[in-house]
Amino acid sequence: MAKTKQQKEEIIKELRELFGKQKSVFLINFQGLKSPEFFELREKIKKENGLLKVTKKTLLSLVLKEKATPSLLESIGATKGEIALIFAFGDEFSPLKMAYQFSKENENLEIIGGIGEVASNGEKKYSFISAEESIKLAQLPSRNELLAEFVGIMKAPLYNFVDVLKGNIKGLLYILKEVKT
Repeated sequence: MAKTKQQKEEIIKELRELFGKQKSVFLINFQGLKSPEFFELREKIKKENGLLKVTKKTLLSLVLKEKATPSLLESIGATKGEIALIFAFGDEFSPLKMAYQFSKENENLEIIGGIGEVASNGEKKYSFISAEESIKLAQLPSRNELLAEFVGIMKAPLYNFVDVLKGNIKGLLYILKEVKT
Protein backbone atom coordinates (compact mmCIF):
# COMPACT_ATOMS: atom_id res chain seq x y z
CA MET A 1 0.00 0.00 0.00
CA ALA A 2 1.45 3.33 -1.07
CA LYS A 3 2.00 5.99 1.55
CA THR A 4 0.49 9.44 1.25
CA LYS A 5 2.64 12.52 0.93
CA GLN A 6 1.80 13.47 4.51
CA GLN A 7 2.87 10.04 5.81
CA LYS A 8 6.16 10.33 3.91
CA GLU A 9 6.77 13.79 5.39
CA GLU A 10 6.19 12.40 8.88
CA ILE A 11 8.66 9.57 8.21
CA ILE A 12 11.24 12.08 6.94
CA LYS A 13 10.71 14.25 10.03
CA GLU A 14 11.11 11.22 12.33
CA LEU A 15 14.29 10.12 10.53
CA ARG A 16 15.77 13.62 10.85
CA GLU A 17 15.06 13.56 14.59
CA LEU A 18 16.69 10.13 14.91
CA PHE A 19 19.76 11.32 13.00
CA GLY A 20 19.98 14.24 15.42
CA LYS A 21 20.04 11.96 18.48
CA GLN A 22 22.11 9.03 17.22
CA LYS A 23 25.71 8.18 18.03
CA SER A 24 26.06 5.87 15.03
CA VAL A 25 23.94 4.51 12.17
CA PHE A 26 24.37 1.29 10.22
CA LEU A 27 22.46 -0.16 7.28
CA ILE A 28 21.37 -3.78 6.95
CA ASN A 29 19.64 -5.76 4.22
CA PHE A 30 16.98 -7.98 5.75
CA GLN A 31 15.40 -9.34 2.59
CA GLY A 32 14.39 -12.97 3.12
CA LEU A 33 14.34 -12.65 6.91
CA LYS A 34 11.20 -14.10 8.46
CA SER A 35 9.05 -11.90 10.69
CA PRO A 36 9.81 -13.73 13.97
CA GLU A 37 13.54 -13.49 13.25
CA PHE A 38 13.24 -9.80 12.40
CA PHE A 39 11.34 -9.07 15.63
CA GLU A 40 13.92 -11.07 17.61
CA LEU A 41 16.69 -8.92 16.10
CA ARG A 42 14.70 -5.77 16.84
CA GLU A 43 14.38 -6.79 20.51
CA LYS A 44 18.10 -7.61 20.81
CA ILE A 45 19.03 -4.23 19.36
CA LYS A 46 16.54 -2.46 21.63
CA LYS A 47 18.19 -4.09 24.68
CA GLU A 48 21.49 -2.56 23.54
CA ASN A 49 19.95 0.94 23.55
CA GLY A 50 19.45 0.94 19.80
CA LEU A 51 16.61 1.15 17.31
CA LEU A 52 15.95 -0.88 14.18
CA LYS A 53 13.99 1.22 11.70
CA VAL A 54 12.83 0.00 8.30
CA THR A 55 12.82 2.72 5.65
CA LYS A 56 12.72 3.22 1.94
CA LYS A 57 15.95 4.17 0.21
CA THR A 58 14.33 7.18 -1.46
CA LEU A 59 13.12 8.61 1.87
CA LEU A 60 16.53 8.02 3.44
CA SER A 61 18.18 9.80 0.51
CA LEU A 62 15.85 12.76 1.00
CA VAL A 63 16.78 12.96 4.69
CA LEU A 64 20.51 12.82 3.94
CA LYS A 65 20.44 14.89 0.75
CA GLU A 66 21.64 18.16 2.31
CA LYS A 67 24.41 16.71 4.48
CA ALA A 68 25.52 13.61 2.57
CA THR A 69 28.60 13.11 0.46
CA PRO A 70 27.92 11.96 -3.11
CA SER A 71 29.43 8.55 -2.37
CA LEU A 72 26.90 7.98 0.41
CA LEU A 73 23.92 8.74 -1.80
CA GLU A 74 25.34 6.52 -4.56
CA SER A 75 25.94 3.68 -2.11
CA ILE A 76 22.40 3.88 -0.73
CA GLY A 77 20.97 3.95 -4.24
CA ALA A 78 23.09 0.97 -5.31
CA THR A 79 21.99 -1.30 -2.46
CA LYS A 80 19.72 -4.13 -3.44
CA GLY A 81 16.84 -5.44 -1.38
CA GLU A 82 15.05 -4.01 1.61
CA ILE A 83 17.05 -1.93 4.03
CA ALA A 84 16.75 -1.07 7.67
CA LEU A 85 18.71 1.37 9.77
CA ILE A 86 20.28 0.53 13.10
CA PHE A 87 20.52 3.63 15.28
CA ALA A 88 22.77 3.49 18.35
CA PHE A 89 21.96 5.87 21.18
CA GLY A 90 24.22 4.46 23.92
CA ASP A 91 27.35 2.54 23.04
CA GLU A 92 28.14 3.30 19.40
CA PHE A 93 28.77 -0.28 18.34
CA SER A 94 26.81 -2.63 20.61
CA PRO A 95 23.65 -2.64 18.41
CA LEU A 96 25.89 -3.35 15.41
CA LYS A 97 27.54 -6.20 17.35
CA MET A 98 24.09 -7.70 17.95
CA ALA A 99 23.27 -7.47 14.23
CA TYR A 100 26.65 -8.96 13.31
CA GLN A 101 26.20 -11.91 15.68
CA PHE A 102 22.68 -12.38 14.35
CA SER A 103 23.98 -12.34 10.76
CA LYS A 104 26.38 -15.19 11.61
CA GLU A 105 23.41 -17.33 12.61
CA ASN A 106 21.11 -16.12 9.83
CA GLU A 107 22.34 -15.85 6.26
CA ASN A 108 19.41 -13.65 5.19
CA LEU A 109 20.74 -10.70 7.19
CA GLU A 110 23.53 -8.72 5.56
CA ILE A 111 25.37 -5.70 6.93
CA ILE A 112 25.52 -3.17 4.10
CA GLY A 113 27.59 -0.50 5.79
CA GLY A 114 27.31 2.53 7.98
CA ILE A 115 26.82 6.25 7.93
CA GLY A 116 29.59 8.24 9.56
CA GLU A 117 30.03 11.92 10.27
CA VAL A 118 32.99 13.77 8.78
CA ALA A 119 33.92 17.42 9.00
CA SER A 120 34.12 19.23 5.68
CA ASN A 121 34.93 22.96 5.66
CA GLY A 122 33.71 23.28 9.24
CA GLU A 123 30.42 21.61 8.36
CA LYS A 124 29.35 18.11 9.39
CA LYS A 125 28.62 15.79 6.49
CA TYR A 126 27.63 12.15 6.35
CA SER A 127 29.82 9.67 4.50
CA PHE A 128 29.53 5.97 3.74
CA ILE A 129 31.32 3.33 5.81
CA SER A 130 31.81 0.11 3.85
CA ALA A 131 30.46 -3.27 4.95
CA GLU A 132 33.99 -4.54 5.63
CA GLU A 133 34.79 -1.58 7.90
CA SER A 134 31.44 -1.96 9.66
CA ILE A 135 32.13 -5.63 10.34
CA LYS A 136 35.57 -4.74 11.71
CA LEU A 137 33.88 -2.25 14.05
CA ALA A 138 31.43 -4.95 15.15
CA GLN A 139 34.32 -7.27 16.00
CA LEU A 140 36.05 -4.74 18.27
CA PRO A 141 35.81 -5.35 22.01
CA SER A 142 33.19 -3.28 23.82
CA ARG A 143 34.07 -0.19 25.81
CA ASN A 144 33.65 -2.04 29.10
CA GLU A 145 35.92 -4.87 27.93
CA LEU A 146 38.59 -2.36 26.93
CA LEU A 147 38.30 -0.54 30.27
CA ALA A 148 38.62 -3.83 32.18
CA GLU A 149 41.69 -4.73 30.14
CA PHE A 150 43.18 -1.28 30.78
CA VAL A 151 42.61 -1.57 34.53
CA GLY A 152 44.28 -5.00 34.47
CA ILE A 153 47.28 -3.56 32.67
CA MET A 154 47.50 -0.66 35.11
CA LYS A 155 47.36 -2.78 38.25
CA ALA A 156 49.75 -5.52 37.07
CA PRO A 157 52.95 -3.54 37.91
CA LEU A 158 51.62 -2.80 41.40
CA TYR A 159 50.90 -6.46 42.08
CA ASN A 160 54.32 -7.43 40.74
CA PHE A 161 55.97 -4.84 42.97
CA VAL A 162 54.13 -6.18 46.03
CA ASP A 163 55.19 -9.73 45.13
CA VAL A 164 58.81 -8.62 44.90
CA LEU A 165 58.59 -6.99 48.32
CA LYS A 166 57.00 -10.16 49.74
CA GLY A 167 59.85 -12.16 48.25
CA ASN A 168 62.45 -10.25 50.26
CA ILE A 169 60.54 -10.74 53.50
CA LYS A 170 59.99 -14.45 52.76
CA GLY A 171 63.69 -14.84 52.01
CA LEU A 172 64.60 -13.21 55.32
CA LEU A 173 62.18 -15.50 57.16
CA TYR A 174 63.68 -18.61 55.50
CA ILE A 175 67.18 -17.52 56.48
CA LEU A 176 66.11 -16.84 60.09
CA LYS A 177 64.39 -20.23 60.20
CA GLU A 178 67.54 -21.96 58.94
CA VAL A 179 69.71 -20.10 61.43
CA LYS A 180 67.34 -21.03 64.27
CA THR A 181 67.63 -24.76 63.55
